[in-house]
Amino acid sequence: MSNRKWSLGLVFLVLIFGYVLIRFFAASTRVDDLVQRIGRGQGVSASAKHVVLIAQELDNPFWREMEQGAVEAAAKQGMKIDYMGPIRIDAAEQTKLLEKAIAAQPDAILVQGIHDAKYDQWIDKAVERGIPVLTVDADEADSRRLAYVGTDNLEAGKQLGRFVVKDAAEGAVIGVIIGSELADNQRLRLEGFRSVISMAPNFQIIDVRSSNISRVGAAKQAEAMLKEHAGMNVIVGFSALDAPGIVEGMQAAGRKNVHVYGFDDLEATRKSIAEGRIRATVVQQPAEIGSEAVAQLSRLFKGEKLPRQLYIPTAIWDAEALKSGGEG
Repeated sequence: MSNRKWSLGLVFLVLIFGYVLIRFFAASTRVDDLVQRIGRGQGVSASAKHVVLIAQELDNPFWREMEQGAVEAAAKQGMKIDYMGPIRIDAAEQTKLLEKAIAAQPDAILVQGIHDAKYDQWIDKAVERGIPVLTVDADEADSRRLAYVGTDNLEAGKQLGRFVVKDAAEGAVIGVIIGSELADNQRLRLEGFRSVISMAPNFQIIDVRSSNISRVGAAKQAEAMLKEHAGMNVIVGFSALDAPGIVEGMQAAGRKNVHVYGFDDLEATRKSIAEGRIRATVVQQPAEIGSEAVAQLSRLFKGEKLPRQLYIPTAIWDAEALKSGGEG
């Protein structure tokens, strides 16, 4: 019987591996096709501007919303958006996509910053070749990118800090989960959050861990923190999947009465806010970021000078805000 179970398990693993492999090659083929289409200008008038939007993760809801905003704005401005990104978050793959996009000579590139010297060099190379680059979501300030369009992540961290201090008025022992220790937007959110918490009496941050931008990772880290720190009564997540993962980690640790705060507007986050398991979330506007980035490119193509940074406002959504239609 044990041999039979082992054989079935092996077959199952082989099937999973095959599925992942097929998805990988399919995505690679799709990306290569997109790059070729950029070069050929397939299906677009000769006067249309070709813009490449490189996402951090291809099918991430945040980036799909940004794509939608960019595509809708581009249609009004006589531009064509070609959207691409890694299947899973992978800085090396994101760099390769930037390299391929530059080789295809589009009219402009929109890309997330990843705070990496090699990435800076590729952005600089694009600009040297006459391809303007704007960063979205996270900046690459040390590069020659022309402008950043997105959230003011330092201020967003402060915004969440002020809400936590007001919401947990008697004080808090806080754990923090960030998506990545390397991501500049995560670093800035944490910096802003710390600056507020450090000034509040009876509030302290006692642990900071990384989820690797994974719901499972956030759940494991939250469970570990809660088991290690018996007095922890607040956990904050700074990437989109962190707060739902933290809720799962609380359940695994057998802990209740822990206030959870997060980032972004996911269905799982909304549901948990409505059910009282998440107190609030900082909501960004990815569609507006995409739309505004295209608007800035339109200005650039007309010869206008762009601001170095253009911040898109964020809002706090709690249960009351959701009941009133998400106007925090």
